[in-house]
Amino acid sequence: MSQALKGVKILDFTHVQSGPTCTQLLAWFGADCIKVERPGVGDITRGQLVDVPGADSLYFTMLNHNKRSITIDSKNKKGLEILERLIKQCDVIVENFAPGAMDRMGLTWERIQELNPRIIYASVKGFGPGPYEECKVYENVAQCTGGAASTTGFRDGVPLVTGAQIGDSGTGLHLALGITAALYQRTMSGKGQRVTCAMQDGVLNLCRVKLRDQQRLAAGPLTEYSQFGEGIPFGEATPRAANDSGGGQPGDILKCKGWETDPNAYIYFITQAPVWEKICDVIGEPTWKTDPNYATPKARLPRLRGIFNRIEQWTMTKTKLEAMDILNEFDIPCGPILSMKELAEDQSLRATGTVVEVDHPKRGKYLTVGNPIKLSDSPANVQRSPLLGEHTDEVLASLGYSADDIKALAAAGATAPVKKVTAAE
Repeated sequence: MSQALKGVKILDFTHVQSGPTCTQLLAWFGADCIKVERPGVGDITRGQLVDVPGADSLYFTMLNHNKRSITIDSKNKKGLEILERLIKQCDVIVENFAPGAMDRMGLTWERIQELNPRIIYASVKGFGPGPYEECKVYENVAQCTGGAASTTGFRDGVPLVTGAQIGDSGTGLHLALGITAALYQRTMSGKGQRVTCAMQDGVLNLCRVKLRDQQRLAAGPLTEYSQFGEGIPFGEATPRAANDSGGGQPGDILKCKGWETDPNAYIYFITQAPVWEKICDVIGEPTWKTDPNYATPKARLPRLRGIFNRIEQWTMTKTKLEAMDILNEFDIPCGPILSMKELAEDQSLRATGTVVEVDHPKRGKYLTVGNPIKLSDSPANVQRSPLLGEHTDEVLASLGYSADDIKALAAAGATAPVKKVTAAE
């Protein structure tokens, strides 16, 4: 078996989460990802939320697997020369700096094209061209400006952000797709190009069903929303819909056995029309199959709250996993609310490589998320994140620098001396 992106070389100027998500995914597919970091400092997340003294944080390690780290001072003339030599040899540059940062380094798109006209230059930014183009954006800002927060939560409560990193990691995944598309196009055109992905755009793409509903409002109320059944008027914008299903089938989160002490003893239950009769049998309401007040989806709409209350009476007699086993026998759509602890301990996720245990020289063994995309002929081997500057000498040597040159560059402040990783570490 081969790796899908073996032979692709990436110059990684990314930091924090959105950019590193993108480059880590490409590295999992076999790309040689060279992460450029500031001497003595590195990616800021190395020191954020540290849980093991003297070791890189999990924030950093879980976003930078399979990469090589080099430390270069881009403000140093010789440091910039190293970067330009790297650009000539790389296929892709990825960065998620603030707007204009690469230009201030002297690495404008025009200069990069001069050095390597075949290179793909990929960027994550907060916003696309427009009034907010220069604004700094973080995860929750992206969720708020991309439509997620306004449509998340209960309608009588404040907007909510989701725990899933749809702004940062979601945009990184979008950018990775753009890079692979540009690489494929290059095989035919021979030319590089710019690839950009704005976090606002990425979040909005993931909120497309809510934009769908915004347009449907012009034709009348959104009948699958629980507020329709409760007789509450709709406003001018897509409302927050609590735990309603976004696919048009009524759904809700229901208590299961043990909910009084377990905050995750719940199950998501969808009253899908094709299995309505089976639902009635499971919960002990066989007369609902023919009762005109319950027999059709339209008749059920104004009664959904009562229906879910009755279903919850049944789910509360079962654990969430017992309920799932029973419901799946009848193809009734459902899903238990799985905690991070349960996911971390799930052996099936370990077996598929979705959850991976990695050994690190400073922090020991830790769990991380593996590649969520499975290719039958390109398995992802998740390797630990690099120590700061661990591969500087190795990369410089591959660029043609001699041992004396490498020492001179460090002495000039263009790079930092590399601390070797010993067997004991």
